[in-house]
Amino acid sequence: QVQLVESGGGLVQAGGSLRLSCAASGSIFSMKAMGWYRQAPGKQREVVARITSDSSADYKDSVKARFIISGDKPLNTVYLEMNSLKPEDTAVYYCYAVRYDNNYWGQGTQVTVSS
Repeated sequence: QVQLVESGGGLVQAGGSLRLSCAASGSIFSMKAMGWYRQAPGKQREVVARITSDSSADYKDSVKARFIISGDKPLNTVYLEMNSLKPEDTAVYYCYAVRYDNNYWGQGTQVTVSS
């Protein structure tokens, strides 16, 4: 089993920055990928960014050039640096991890961007 604990959410004004962290514990060896999803009120959960164990990163188009994902080696902690935040980035951000064929989720952390 893998447990994920997120931190770093909060309230920020538009144009500001936040850094999210997610630490995995438990059976954390052989982690294939970690990343972040978000879910805004009334909307479906969507992928924001992902990083693999070989440090390959992918981003949702709307956050490219504003968000940076990074992770430790071996991959068991992931960070999301969010810059130039916009009100439409407001959501609950969920950390996730992929180990073998299993997906694990954190509890979520609220990010609110005021205009």
